[in-house]
Amino acid sequence: MEKYEHYYVPEQSHWPIVGAVAMFLIAMGAGLTVMQLSSEAGYGQYVLYTGFAILFYMLFGWIKNVIHESQTGLYSAQMDRSFRQGMSWFIFSEVMFFCAFFGALFYARILSVPWLGGAGNNAMTNEVLWPTFEAVWPLLSTPAGETTQAMGWQGLPLINTLILLSSSVTIHFAHVAMEQDQRAKIKLFLGATVLLGSVFLALQVVEYMHAYKDLDLTLQAGIYGNTFFMLTGFHGMHVTLGTILLLIVLLRIFKGHLNSKQHFAFQAAAWYWHFVDVVWLCLFVFVYVL
Repeated sequence: MEKYEHYYVPEQSHWPIVGAVAMFLIAMGAGLTVMQLSSEAGYGQYVLYTGFAILFYMLFGWIKNVIHESQTGLYSAQMDRSFRQGMSWFIFSEVMFFCAFFGALFYARILSVPWLGGAGNNAMTNEVLWPTFEAVWPLLSTPAGETTQAMGWQGLPLINTLILLSSSVTIHFAHVAMEQDQRAKIKLFLGATVLLGSVFLALQVVEYMHAYKDLDLTLQAGIYGNTFFMLTGFHGMHVTLGTILLLIVLLRIFKGHLNSKQHFAFQAAAWYWHFVDVVWLCLFVFVYVL
């Protein structure tokens, strides 16, 4: 008789609907906060924070269930292949997500701004819509006459770039140590990666405070402000998620989980971290430098 490989089918879970509710509240809260549609009490921010709280609760509970299933030996080789395919497609979807935002940036810089400046056959458009407009990027003035300043690449952006590049090195050494079952080195390099990710996020908060207080660079600062905060802000959210994933893996290492033969949780987090590093390099070049 042919022997079939065991394949574990998880039972029905309530975590997907909890995650959907969290994402809905985050989207609604962000919209109310940014568009200033909330009341004087500012309930939009409370909706946003509630959404994030539910999201973290969902991540903690769902990941806890998956860890329990893995540690009790329910997963087979086929299940491991399914996880790898799922993570690969998830990262691919994230690549497409950022491609859309980079596409919007390139469309504004290469097409829209030159058109408003009268490029090609759009001289009449320039005269009618914005006669005093100069097609120079970054766009530091709006049709309403509001002005802002560009965020330079020196200082915090350059420091954050070096931090993320260093974190790619530390996560690589942690991966090498994992394959060799050198648990002390895994804890050292993985802990360093989590620390570097946390420092990156802290410095990005400082950068945003500098942009708002000193440069008048806000979400209302025209197309330049919009694209700057959308790209860097969403990247910051992904770094936050990546840091959380790496922290969970680090805690599992301290509990004695994972080894050289079974460590896909570590690999998935490492793949994701390398992805956010590559995205930041693109951001640094096309948003800050050029």
